[in-house]
Amino acid sequence: MSSDQRFLALRLEGPLQSWGFDSQYNRRNTGLMPTRSAVAGMCCAALGLPRGSDQEQDFLASFRAVRMTSIAIPRNGVRKELPVRRLQDYHTVQNTRRASGAINRDCVLTHRQYLTDAAFGVILAGKAILLGETAVALADPRWGLWLGRKTCIPSAPILAGLKDSYEDALALLIGDQPLESFTRQVEAENFAQGRDSLPDTPVSFATERRLFSPRRVITITGTGRSDQE
Repeated sequence: MSSDQRFLALRLEGPLQSWGFDSQYNRRNTGLMPTRSAVAGMCCAALGLPRGSDQEQDFLASFRAVRMTSIAIPRNGVRKELPVRRLQDYHTVQNTRRASGAINRDCVLTHRQYLTDAAFGVILAGKAILLGETAVALADPRWGLWLGRKTCIPSAPILAGLKDSYEDALALLIGDQPLESFTRQVEAENFAQGRDSLPDTPVSFATERRLFSPRRVITITGTGRSDQE
């Protein structure tokens, strides 16, 4: 392992989460795993980087070299694991922008999806300086953090810890459970190895020019929790 490499573990828990990657107009769906854009957005918020600023651009350029692994962690109820469900709600919003660029003053009905009873662990692998500064910011964020949307407030601290090895970072999230028992999403080394493309790598969060590029991912289904077998 390179001495310049660190592993940042994040814990994403909350009654509602929403990870949009294909949201268009009045339909705002959620994926089943955290998006890279949402995680990068949390880091930018924690660091206090204004949208579209040079500081944001520098961070996002560095963040593109960071590798991300997402792990679905079942939540336990009183007697059994809580099933993750999609919840669809509707909102009315004003002052939306029409295709022509004009502002629509009328109320617009939008349908938005959320995940309920979900929990995830995320491991970011990257340069020590970048992840070290991000870990400090996540411990005492400058701006609010949420799980995909402002209505999705975390129920636990997002920062789990910064470690020198992947195994130590993983242990912060799943303890001594085998990784194979958890469903997870990893980033492909190249296009051919990937099984799906997600347009969720942020290039800019600027309000008037939000830009994203695709990334290739592999989703691996877990074998089940060994402590319940």
